Amino acid sequence: MKVDTCYHCGDPCDRQLITFEEKSFCCTGCKTVYEIFSSNDLSHYYELQEAAGSTPKAIEGKYDFLDNEDIITKLLEFNDGNIQIVNLYIPTIHCSSCIWILENLNKLNNNVTNSQVDFPKKTIRVTYKKEFGLKSLVLLLAKIGYEPYISLEDFEGKKKATDRSLIYKLGVAGFAFGNVMFLSFPEYFDLGSSAASGGEFWLNQYQGLFRWMMFVFSLPVVFYAGWDYFVSAFKGLRAKLLNIDVPIALGILVLFLRSTSDIAFDLGSGFFDSLTGLVFFLLLGKFFQQRTYSFLSFERDYKSYFPIAITRLNTDGTEETVPVQNIEKGDRILIRNEEMIPVDGTLVYGSAQIDYSFVSGESEPVKKEIGEQLFAGGKQLNGVIEMVALKSVSQSYLTQLWSNAIFKTDKTTTFQNLTDSIGKRFTIAVLTIAIASTTFWLFHDPTKAMNVFTAVLIIACPCAIALASPFTLGNMLRIFGKKKFYIKNTQTIEQLAKIDTAIFDKTGTITTSQKSTAYYEGMPLTAEEESLLKNTIRASNHPLSRSLYDLLKEQNIITLDEYEEHIGKGLESSKGNIKMKIGSANFVGKAIPENMLDTSMYISANNNYKGRYVFQNQYREGLTTTFKNMSQTLNLAILSGDNEGEKTRLEALLPKLTPLFFNQKPEHKLAFIKTLQDQGKKVLMVGDGLNDAGALAQSNVGIAISENINVFSPACDAILDASKFQQLYSYILASKKAIRIIKMSFMLSLLYNCVGLYFAVTGQLEPVIAAILMPLSSISIVAFTTVMTNFIGRKLS
Repeated sequence: MKVDTCYHCGDPCDRQLITFEEKSFCCTGCKTVYEIFSSNDLSHYYELQEAAGSTPKAIEGKYDFLDNEDIITKLLEFNDGNIQIVNLYIPTIHCSSCIWILENLNKLNNNVTNSQVDFPKKTIRVTYKKEFGLKSLVLLLAKIGYEPYISLEDFEGKKKATDRSLIYKLGVAGFAFGNVMFLSFPEYFDLGSSAASGGEFWLNQYQGLFRWMMFVFSLPVVFYAGWDYFVSAFKGLRAKLLNIDVPIALGILVLFLRSTSDIAFDLGSGFFDSLTGLVFFLLLGKFFQQRTYSFLSFERDYKSYFPIAITRLNTDGTEETVPVQNIEKGDRILIRNEEMIPVDGTLVYGSAQIDYSFVSGESEPVKKEIGEQLFAGGKQLNGVIEMVALKSVSQSYLTQLWSNAIFKTDKTTTFQNLTDSIGKRFTIAVLTIAIASTTFWLFHDPTKAMNVFTAVLIIACPCAIALASPFTLGNMLRIFGKKKFYIKNTQTIEQLAKIDTAIFDKTGTITTSQKSTAYYEGMPLTAEEESLLKNTIRASNHPLSRSLYDLLKEQNIITLDEYEEHIGKGLESSKGNIKMKIGSANFVGKAIPENMLDTSMYISANNNYKGRYVFQNQYREGLTTTFKNMSQTLNLAILSGDNEGEKTRLEALLPKLTPLFFNQKPEHKLAFIKTLQDQGKKVLMVGDGLNDAGALAQSNVGIAISENINVFSPACDAILDASKFQQLYSYILASKKAIRIIKMSFMLSLLYNCVGLYFAVTGQLEPVIAAILMPLSSISIVAFTTVMTNFIGRKLS
């Protein structure tokens, strides 16, 4: 009697059969999930993978502990206003259909605003409305077959135990491989031949036992150590996809069945040595790749830091600029206008208007009072505030925020597209070659047919092609990070290598605030006006504000009644009966002669012009050499918001005919870059990160220069420490070399596959040798890319 299977989970409907829309379901839960998918236009889920869902478990009451506010607070990554964000570990994530459905949770429930899957870590980061609740979210995930694993470690914030399953499988495969090789020695040297031909008596007597022992040793290798290949191949086939694990699983299965039949019918010793060796070396290659990937991730997340500075307030009232990684729990830190909050903390001074769009995608500012909690990733919009850190800065969390899906653009990656294209066609080509060559040998020399079929399936591998790009660019990320050039992701390196035009801002980018000098021209300021001036520029991150703040004498810290920053124009503030404007001449209402072309900050109090601070620009060391080198291969230009006062000096410093554009507002810079891109140019924009946010975001690659300020912003693709400005061109050249390494790796992989397939098809390659060569090809590519990128890194300073 035929038993119907569930359309959703694939289980037999032997206990209960529910029919809906001419489809069979094993339980109400599966039917409900199908209804949700169908009613929300998500039936594509079943096209990606048949019977894709796991049967919903009886979970009533299982997650009642998520009603406890203390537990919820510790589990949540973000909890403010109407938005909550949580990171959940989901063990059942295994393929593209899982990613697809989990990143479309908002279509299942409109309380979910965003969901992002980290496939290697099997985690999902979900942003949802507070009224929905964490418990409801977990129940929703469980209902569609993706029940999260929430342990006491999550609640207590402990480090999760390391997954050692691959090590255990590698150990089992290695132990079995060694013993099977040992038991195969009589076969290798023909020591167990019949007594009539002079074989060893005892080996003759126990030959059958040795062969069955090899069979026993192969069982845990096939059904434990190598089981993941069968699972992956099955899921791929069920999703109508031929992944790389299909030929591997087929090769393992053919070797096992052929070897078992050989010893069962006394036709020979089989290929148990090849079988166990194949699985062992495959796992060894996977282990090596995993360890290398983990090393690169650890180095990036914990041993290289964003080159951004945070102002820490000491107990004696002094301000100290420190690297972000030096912030510890209990430190009192200063957050200026438009500056990003680097760590969770408690507001202790000032009026906070926090924009959390960087974290949650919600752009509506949230007002915070003294004593309330602030979350990392928020941006202060209303003057200066002070907060006490509740923990140390998490580098990995900042990296995750920076790469948040909310801010992803369509800056495509050529190598990923190429790898995907090769991967889709590779398996079909390998299976075709295997079947064709086996058919040929069946007619010409049947004894070679099985060896040829297995060797072709095993030797051909696109893994090396797939590994070339992530390991090369991943290692370059680590190297750049150690050189104080922190890049958002690997795609940025690929984009950086294509750059043909570089645009630079002037103030704070090619000029430095470290050696700036300024003098005052105008009416003397009263004590109240001096105090208001100092406290106003204290809240600003503009390079000229930072320079002037450092030059002015100490003033008592006061709370401003009003503060507003007009990008590209100036600052406006008030305290008591004094209203002050600081910025350009037009902004403060001062008419100036056309021939007055110096860099100045103008000041007015109560709409009465008071005077101006005139700055002596100090250009970065090595500017002339850097621009001269870059001009050899790149088109260069300067876009400055200042007047033409520095034009003559810049013309002397920079290569001849370098275009210089002055009086450029932020919107002008953005339009200029877009015009270049419309002409087919690949544009690099280098700016100060805050005032140039639009231009940085528009460019193909946006680099923010960091000099004792917090320039962390979603608009930029990279952050360069100001001390490494002279090395910028060498970093661009290193990116180009990294792309060449990837292309060389592709050629090596192609050569390996062609040579390997030749020997396999002609019957000159034993399966065990193929099993050794296949993972060695992947290991060699990883080793090649790592050594070559490290060689490039050693040449960088």
